[in-house]
Amino acid sequence: MGKIVIRVPATSANLGPGFDSIGVALHLYLTVIVEEKTEKWRVNHALGPDVPNDEQNLIVQSALAVNSKLQPHQLTVMSDIPVSRGLGSSATAIVAGVKIANELGEMDLSLADQISAAAKIKGRPDNVAAALLGDVVVASFDGKDATTIKLNMPENLKMLAFIKNEPILASESRQLLPDNLSQKQAVFGSSVANVMVAALATQNWELASHLMERDQFHEAVRAKLAPELPMIRETAHQFGIYGTYLSGAGTTVSTFGTEPQLIVLRQKLMDMDVKGSLRIFDLDRQGATVNAE
Repeated sequence: MGKIVIRVPATSANLGPGFDSIGVALHLYLTVIVEEKTEKWRVNHALGPDVPNDEQNLIVQSALAVNSKLQPHQLTVMSDIPVSRGLGSSATAIVAGVKIANELGEMDLSLADQISAAAKIKGRPDNVAAALLGDVVVASFDGKDATTIKLNMPENLKMLAFIKNEPILASESRQLLPDNLSQKQAVFGSSVANVMVAALATQNWELASHLMERDQFHEAVRAKLAPELPMIRETAHQFGIYGTYLSGAGTTVSTFGTEPQLIVLRQKLMDMDVKGSLRIFDLDRQGATVNAE
């Protein structure tokens, strides 16, 4: 067997009220090249000392979780995705591992099975489903099986991501979440999410973008992680741009818009001297790909 090249897109999850259930794929990638068989797993990368170079690497761990009998190989890993910033870096590693298990183990897993396997490792389906399918994906996971619907974001949309300089672990961010919500708040949050999904499905972006800013599940308690969120949202509103929300665990603030809109917004935020990077991303419509060389 020659080399196998796996490419997995970054993702932004928790689209507004779609907490732990809605994600969108971005034109920003993790690439894994599966090379020759080896006695032990070797993972070559330039991602820093915190990322293991052996079978403790999350990619390998995920592959072995799906198929424990895999022969070790050498992997070369390249990534453009900032780690622990709310852009699905761990989800891309998990999805790459599932793809590796499927290819090397000749498992012939369906996409639905791959999503369920990845969600089981991750513990939730939003990022992994979007990374596997591309575009925007609505997902549910019962602990065993994931159920997904892929929708289409409007063709002219891009995303402006304000990425803070400091990482935060999802596990730390999750500790801020309340164990319980009042029934009134839960029903309202659920209804907003339902209508937002219906708006996306019927291509009513104006309505969807407004509802995207009405989360009831996590933004309020995670506000101290990203105090820039209200400022970015209010600045976007000055230009008639809606669709700003807290991405993933909370150190990235995402805003959807057309490229001309986002260029103007980015310049305004740069003039306001926000502390972090401001990057405009295309959306990935295809999801993870596997190519044999």
